[in-house]
Amino acid sequence: MLKKLLHTRYRVEDLDRTVAFYRDVLGLEETRRHTSPRGSKLVFFKCPGSEEEIELCQFDESGPVKVGSDITHLAFEVDDIEAFAKHSAKHGYPLSDGPTKTSSGSVIAFIDAPEGYEIELIQPARK
Repeated sequence: MLKKLLHTRYRVEDLDRTVAFYRDVLGLEETRRHTSPRGSKLVFFKCPGSEEEIELCQFDESGPVKVGSDITHLAFEVDDIEAFAKHSAKHGYPLSDGPTKTSSGSVIAFIDAPEGYEIELIQPARK
């Protein structure tokens, strides 16, 4: 039986550029990196307040990375979407959609990671 979610893997072509995005733009902490027995270059990240990790994988033998639109995304809670938007734009990653206020009062927005994976940002409703 399943016990808990450990990590989510995204395969990328430009590991250095994508690592810089997850570290410098999203502010995630790199927890470890290594090369797998088959030769995949792996870098793991963790978000403060979460146990699950994100695994970035570069394995050139699998061919080009083809990220379909609206297939998958990672969602992160933020305190202030406007502040995050300014921060990410300074690093060359402007919002691709939003900010949009939802019916629950939260605010959501999206940015695209270097390989085309979508990142959702959620600012909880103010109480």
